[in-house]
Amino acid sequence: MRRTRILTVLLALAAGLLTGGPPAALAAGSPATAAVAADSYTWKNARVDGGGFVPGIVFNRSEKDLAYARTDIGGAYRWEEATKSWTPLLDHVGWDDWGHTGVVSVASDSVDPDRVYAAVGTYTNDWDPGNGAVLRSADRGATWEKADLPFKLGGNMPGRGMGERLAVDPHDNDVLYLGAPSGNGLWRSTDAGVTWSEVTAFPNPGNYVQDPTDTSGYASDNQGVVWVTFDESTGTAGTPTKTVYVGVADKENAVYRSTDAGASWERVAGQPTGYLAHKGVLDAENGYLYLAYSDTGGPYDGGKGRLYRYATATGTWTDISPVAEADTYFGFSGLTVDRQNPGTVMATAYSSWWPDTQIYRSTDSGATWTQAWEYTSYPARENRYTMDVSSSPWLTWGANPSPPEQTPKLGWMTETLEIDPFDSDRMMYGTGATVYGTENLTNWDDEGGQFAIEPMVRGLEETAVNDLAAPPSGAPLLSALGDIGGFRHTSLTEVPSMMFTSPNFTSTTSLDFAETNPDVVVRAGNLDAGPHIAFSTDNGANWFGGTDPAGVSGGGTVAAGADGSRFVWSPQGAGVHHTTGFGTSWQPSSGIPAGAVVESDRVDPHTFYGFKSGKFYVSTDGGATFTASAATGLPAGDSVRFKALPGGEGDVWLAGGAADGPYGLWHSTDGGASFTKLPNVDEADTVGFGKAAPGASYQTLYTSAEIAGVRGIFRSTDQGVTWTRVNDDAHQWGWTGAAITGDPRVYGRVYVATNGRGIVYGDTAGTDPGPGPDPAGRCSVAYTVSNQWAGGFQADVRLTNTGTSAWDGWSLRWSFPDGQRVTRMWNAEHTASGGSVTARNTGWNGTVAAGASVAFGFTGEGSGADSLPASFTLGGEACSTG
Repeated sequence: MRRTRILTVLLALAAGLLTGGPPAALAAGSPATAAVAADSYTWKNARVDGGGFVPGIVFNRSEKDLAYARTDIGGAYRWEEATKSWTPLLDHVGWDDWGHTGVVSVASDSVDPDRVYAAVGTYTNDWDPGNGAVLRSADRGATWEKADLPFKLGGNMPGRGMGERLAVDPHDNDVLYLGAPSGNGLWRSTDAGVTWSEVTAFPNPGNYVQDPTDTSGYASDNQGVVWVTFDESTGTAGTPTKTVYVGVADKENAVYRSTDAGASWERVAGQPTGYLAHKGVLDAENGYLYLAYSDTGGPYDGGKGRLYRYATATGTWTDISPVAEADTYFGFSGLTVDRQNPGTVMATAYSSWWPDTQIYRSTDSGATWTQAWEYTSYPARENRYTMDVSSSPWLTWGANPSPPEQTPKLGWMTETLEIDPFDSDRMMYGTGATVYGTENLTNWDDEGGQFAIEPMVRGLEETAVNDLAAPPSGAPLLSALGDIGGFRHTSLTEVPSMMFTSPNFTSTTSLDFAETNPDVVVRAGNLDAGPHIAFSTDNGANWFGGTDPAGVSGGGTVAAGADGSRFVWSPQGAGVHHTTGFGTSWQPSSGIPAGAVVESDRVDPHTFYGFKSGKFYVSTDGGATFTASAATGLPAGDSVRFKALPGGEGDVWLAGGAADGPYGLWHSTDGGASFTKLPNVDEADTVGFGKAAPGASYQTLYTSAEIAGVRGIFRSTDQGVTWTRVNDDAHQWGWTGAAITGDPRVYGRVYVATNGRGIVYGDTAGTDPGPGPDPAGRCSVAYTVSNQWAGGFQADVRLTNTGTSAWDGWSLRWSFPDGQRVTRMWNAEHTASGGSVTARNTGWNGTVAAGASVAFGFTGEGSGADSLPASFTLGGEACSTG
């Protein structure tokens, strides 16, 4: 179903090298020679900041400011202290290996901080056809090598907040352990993650399953071996640590220990039973192993929990829970120790959904506790913290809850919480929607003091994208997202102020706008109680709910008539319906089966289209009646997405299929009466349109497809006769089959839906950038040839923001007068065409404050004269030089 190849194209290779593309060890198959052009694109996220579950944060124990975060479906990230942001590390994961965007564990090597490991795989049942793997990097995640495993891993399975399952020996960093799910036991590598073998002496592969009756294999999978912790006091540098503790998903036998470096194992005597140990954190200085227990595996469930302390020298177990067992309605997790002051311990009530999560703190090894908030006189509560979510304002959810609930919430699904091992004042924790943190944590301990919490999530984009729309006017982009509904993106570089509300869908499944009246927008989605359809008459800024037909259970797909006067809706749980006006009176549509995908013609407001199980359907009476087209040869299944061309009546493109049947891209110019399959497209899963290329009359096509044996994101400016690959091997984002659209106002710009890496958008070097980051006269460039030799030279460039507001990204252009050519550039990315060069910011130096400068350099080949460039432009406007 999902196949990929590596395209060896010089420009794509150059882009991969500049951005830290994957090494040859990650190539899926040999390089393919393809009759497909390639364009060098710059890729960014349309900012949401967060949007999904972050089950793990890991700090390196030997290097300050080095930290990693893992997500359940959206890859792994590295913290960048200079910019207070996260850098994605697994964007190279391709279509074939889409499951490797789910990260079940991350381990940072404290002996060699350049080394980092990720255990990847999304599902242990047949939803993910591939096995798991352990990825290893010797350059902090810039490039990776892969060790395939003979079993699956479950980054998005029940129990994914327990851990960490992957651990590096703090004394012999060639030794790693991995706790496996599904009864596969404990695994070990003795060659720094290159090869893995089962620890056959380990006695217990786990037995806990969330729901034994689940026939899908999702909730009925054995959650397995869930964490590994080393006692660093029992080893010396260069030899394996002697004492190792391992947590197992078994309520009667949750903790095991080896005292001979893993040669033999025994159940730790005297341990509590009836609970699962979500976390095991060891304070070697004081000789305590702390354990956070819950009655279930999480991350959603958990009704009872305990905290225990195990004295490693005496074998004494002590219940140090901050509340009585009878008073818990949650399990414990998010366990951490302050490495600067090891007697300080913290833990979370991860499954306390209402009224809020809870965080507990002890400064005496668990003898006494304080909590982040407590009741004064119910329902009034007093907080030890303040929260500022102005950087991610949607985290309030637009809510106005009654006490004791508050908005924004402290969090939920808080399975990870970590105190910076070098800074007692810094703490980060993950939630179901973001990463929160503080840099004055010790204020907690002052009488009447408060510590300040704010999002620490910039750069971490974790939304699953279901649909995208780029109207010809108004906001440049509208999005339909899982979990947080979706947004009206008035800016691609700023976080939207609020998700869609009134109603606030848990997930938006489909959205559309009226082509000739784009102020009219409709969306459909999922909601536990309330309407599954909503309308806007101001381009998505404000919304009102419609009325559901009987039986609706989910959003399905929805289409707006070209002029916004009528709508067709194919919801889950009910058949296709149509309405005039804004959905107060839906009528069943005839001639089309339930579950059909529906779209509208973008010219004729009375024409709608549908597809179901190999058949294309057409309505010319506003959706009242549909007629099956005579077209044959279309995909037999329902993995199909199609769109009608804006401005082209009856012009329809259809993508989809499966490996065991028709699969590709089809085009109709007669309103679906007949379709022609494009012979040069092997497979296609999405199709979208954008502004026509200069000199072209037909809109630009975009698709996520396999063309000439290569999987990628493709663009065609000649109605599919020829194609250009616009992504590269470093930018693949796993599965990209949900939606794609070009920008109708900016040629070359394309928006791509990912399943966990948010909305990515790309601009070609030839893209009309629109307004520059600052107008003319507000930038200056100092260009210096700092070294010169026969046939070559080195130049240094300093770009200064002479304006009054900060830049969020920059792109500097110039032309060489004597045929010079850049051979290597640092501290910037570059593209070139002839003597024209564009240098763009990297991921870490895009923000330039007013009055500040950014510097980069390059080496080049020259003709001997090597005259200086005459001018430089930023955003199409000239910079001063000097």
